[in-house]
Amino acid sequence: MSKPVVELLGKDLNHAGGVYCPSPLADMKQWDTHPKVYLDVARTGQAKCPYCGTVYQLKPGEHFHGH
Repeated sequence: MSKPVVELLGKDLNHAGGVYCPSPLADMKQWDTHPKVYLDVARTGQAKCPYCGTVYQLKPGEHFHGH
């Protein structure tokens, strides 16, 4: 079984270039999953949750412009 991949727009990332997992962007209910973890997507364009294996990645052609 493959792990889910969540494609993100640059605007989906927070001011530091990351997201949290579990995330409503991955259609997850936070009360029914693992502890909340911060994932730095902007650094490499993707990040993998160490708990559930969900991969969060920028859609092709998307860029993050940090503040």
